[in-house]
Amino acid sequence: MQKTFELPAGHAAGEAAHIIQSYLKPRLSELAACRNSGELHTCAAYRETAPHLERVLNHVQIGGERTSRASAKSHYRILAWNIERGKELKRQLEAFRNHPYLKTCDVLLLTETDVGMARSGNVDVARTIAAELGMEYAFAPCYLSLVKGSGIERDVAGENALGLHGNAILSRYPILETQSIALENGIDKLASKEKRLGRQTAVAATIALPDMPVTMVSVHLDANSAQRHRAEQMQTILDAVPANGPVLLGGDWNTTTFNSSSAFHAIMGYFLRVLMGPDNVIRNHYLHPYRRFEKQLFDLLESREYEYRKSNVMGAYTIYYDVEDLRTYKGLAEWIPGWCFPFIKWALRNHQGRCPLKIDWFATRGLRVQNPCVIHDLREGQLPPLSDHDAIGVEIVS
Repeated sequence: MQKTFELPAGHAAGEAAHIIQSYLKPRLSELAACRNSGELHTCAAYRETAPHLERVLNHVQIGGERTSRASAKSHYRILAWNIERGKELKRQLEAFRNHPYLKTCDVLLLTETDVGMARSGNVDVARTIAAELGMEYAFAPCYLSLVKGSGIERDVAGENALGLHGNAILSRYPILETQSIALENGIDKLASKEKRLGRQTAVAATIALPDMPVTMVSVHLDANSAQRHRAEQMQTILDAVPANGPVLLGGDWNTTTFNSSSAFHAIMGYFLRVLMGPDNVIRNHYLHPYRRFEKQLFDLLESREYEYRKSNVMGAYTIYYDVEDLRTYKGLAEWIPGWCFPFIKWALRNHQGRCPLKIDWFATRGLRVQNPCVIHDLREGQLPPLSDHDAIGVEIVS
């Protein structure tokens, strides 16, 4: 694996905070005034701050300390979970310590982890979890946010201390080489209400499992993108990891089946699915996106000798979109016209207004895996849910 620029946790966090506070924050209002990336690149404030921004975003922050000896086992348990920024961090930590499955996991692939965002209490989420669990970690920042978030997140009290957001890997075994893999944006992030600088980034690391080092990648593909774009993002990741040797990819792939690069494409796609029959689409496509709408992505994986059918519970949902949920409504309302919602409710009338999808996945190469699972009880029956996503797990057989 090509090793990218790394900074120890304390150094990285301290330097990033210094750069943001000293060089970026004084100019953020000027950057936020830009209506799109075209305007941004002609903005004097951006030209002056761009080197500092790149310094913040283009590194992998590594740190943490393993508090127990990592011994060889018959299998190693891997968890992938979109933790929704870490907004429920206190309760998530309790789950990591006490949940019968989570407390036994050896490696955590976490997507949507904040650093210094008001919506998640202005803490370094990945670093905090690693410290609490006695694990090493690698964090790759994706975005510097110019606002407090999306939907109801903008109603949170206080301001962002730093405004960083990214993806992480935590491990009870040594983390060796790390790499950040930058992915091309699906939409212009500055042209949306959730104004951000940067791009989605996967974080890869070699995990030194005893006698079996494995490259693992925490993957978050763009939500606001076309199906083809998500496949292209996955291709970027596959091109970046080692050509040989065992690999495990896991995370939130946003395989919604929709082209969500614009409201127009999403609305047209929605009406197509209404014509196909909501029950049919839920049963045969939302829960099996590889059959048609996201086929390019999954065919790509298989063409590169990655396996996904044994690594996942096929046909099991990992998220619900509930049209009565305020978080869902306010998030969708930012880019879908209000007149769409009565039609969405009508289409889901036989499903209590809830639409299940399978968008969280593992894929493996050169590994024997067993016992894939979806952990629903971190979300269902929890008020509020610990995340809007279910966690998924799988075991690597040694």
